[in-house]
Amino acid sequence: MSELYIRVAEDENEEPMEIPSEDDGTVLLSSVAAQFPGACGLRYRNPESQCMRGVRLVEGILHAPENDWGNLVYIVNYPKDNKRKMDEIDAASAVKIKRGFQKTSDLIVLGLPWKTTEQDLKDYFSTFGEVIMVQVKRDPKTGNSKGFGFVRFTDYETQTKVIAQRHMIDGRWCDCKLPNSKACPDEPMRSRKIFVGRCTEDMTTDDLRQYFMQYGEVTDVFIPKPFRAFAFVTFADDQVAQALCGEDLIIKGVSVHISNAEPKHNNSRQMMDRGRFGAVHQHFPNFPGGSAYLASMFERSQYQFPSSHV
Repeated sequence: MSELYIRVAEDENEEPMEIPSEDDGTVLLSSVAAQFPGACGLRYRNPESQCMRGVRLVEGILHAPENDWGNLVYIVNYPKDNKRKMDEIDAASAVKIKRGFQKTSDLIVLGLPWKTTEQDLKDYFSTFGEVIMVQVKRDPKTGNSKGFGFVRFTDYETQTKVIAQRHMIDGRWCDCKLPNSKACPDEPMRSRKIFVGRCTEDMTTDDLRQYFMQYGEVTDVFIPKPFRAFAFVTFADDQVAQALCGEDLIIKGVSVHISNAEPKHNNSRQMMDRGRFGAVHQHFPNFPGGSAYLASMFERSQYQFPSSHV
């Protein structure tokens, strides 16, 4: 008797894999799990009713529907908790792949004391990691420092750590950041903040902080009150935020969508918003404070909606 194979896939839209059956026409669950780790059963779509049906499982043995596997494609069942965990792992892996090969950039150091030399700069930043370049910008005529310089590190993680904090150099607080020219032309100041859409009321700031810490250092989590089904998360590293944008992640069993949180100081956007508030005032002329009050309320908000948040 020739060996019979049945077609099995994780999803109806995926290419199926052939799994061998036993001599009596049954299929061992272990045979399915060997190709689909964590599988706990099979289901299929009934050709007549178009409803999903489960395949009978007895003591680790799967029995053919009506004693005939036919030419159907059988879909793998997973335990809910196991499937959720796999989805979270896949999402985390996708983001890590995006971040896999990141090069360091020249960082601008602002607020340098006039007396600081390139050797001083190198000595200070070498305490964070290997430095491959330092430069203090000077006036070509006088040779005096212009009060800023540049530094570059070998390791990207070192760069991230340096950007995330202020620095006391020769008795003065200095800031270290990516020059604007390193950012995308269409987005001069890349946001470290993401918009988390489709949140549920049982998600807390601690839940979101604990979840997103797997991607990088989280500096802030904000959930508006009253609840509005979204939240904002801010990272220390803008590249972490950008890598997450567009992802659908599973948090507490719920699929949330991540998009970019637009910078507050978007002048064209603010002008449009003022125009909308002016239109509201035309319809509600007696609103206390008028359109200027409405606009100021909007601008005082710490966050703004992204272009798409559903």
